[in-house]
Amino acid sequence: MTDAHTTKDQPHICVLINASSGKQGADGARARIEKAFQSAGTPAEIRVLAKGGQISTSAQGALDDEFDIIVAAGGDGTIAGIAGTLRGNGTVMGIVPLGTFNYFARSLDIPEDIESAVELILNGAQRPVPIGTINGHTFLNNASLGAYPAILRTREETYRKWGRSRLAAYWSVLVTLVTLRRPLKIHIEADGYARTHRTPLAFAVNNAFQLRQMGLEGEEHIAAGRLALFVAPDTGRWGMLKNAAMLAMGRAQRDIPFDLIGAKQITITAHRKRNDVACDGERSRMRAPFDLRAIPDELTVIVPKDRQAGTR
Repeated sequence: MTDAHTTKDQPHICVLINASSGKQGADGARARIEKAFQSAGTPAEIRVLAKGGQISTSAQGALDDEFDIIVAAGGDGTIAGIAGTLRGNGTVMGIVPLGTFNYFARSLDIPEDIESAVELILNGAQRPVPIGTINGHTFLNNASLGAYPAILRTREETYRKWGRSRLAAYWSVLVTLVTLRRPLKIHIEADGYARTHRTPLAFAVNNAFQLRQMGLEGEEHIAAGRLALFVAPDTGRWGMLKNAAMLAMGRAQRDIPFDLIGAKQITITAHRKRNDVACDGERSRMRAPFDLRAIPDELTVIVPKDRQAGTR
């Protein structure tokens, strides 16, 4: 484990900014990031990602250009997309959180203020961070099937109309659950566990900090290098609304009888062959069965020097 300045006095740094992350927009974020690096006397190349994607392509371009540090400036989805390209390649990732919730950055004690985040990139330490994958797709916080991908679809429409905010995100939950059609039928196999469930929501978590925020147990699984998979009970539409409220208030474990499965590898077979999947707030379509894995030490991130490797 080394500090960020160990190999060079002037590391070769590329910053990838998501044009659609955060409230201030790419122009405002870019100006502040550029000024922060200039004030520190360290040059950085800023590349703005186009709206709607091309995150992995841009990250691969930065890899091909052999930058020492590639900085992900955006929300959890942007950071996960860049991490998916960098994992296993040996290139160090810095973080400038620009999203609504910033669970990944907060779990690593990375400041949400742009100037402080840049200072950390230049003076922090490199630490290995565990990741999760679903059918090979990287996630840093969680991956889910069922209601949550539907919520994201509604959230995208709400953000377009009213802008990004936590209130808009919670409103999307309410609207989606009132109109949700029917639960999933899935079969789960993991470390000797085998059971069929009828459920509105199944989600795997790879972030102990997010578990605490949601009032969920399972930190011991993440500390042991496992994913924590939660399967919600089939309570009907109004029961789901109540459960969503409990999650929002951090009272989930006390009030919702989730089934909790901890394992390094989990296979989920779904009745529907193609399903919406949400990974760190980004929605995509994937084909069942779903192969979920906990993978250690494939991603290196700059964090505070007193932050040790391990559970986050």
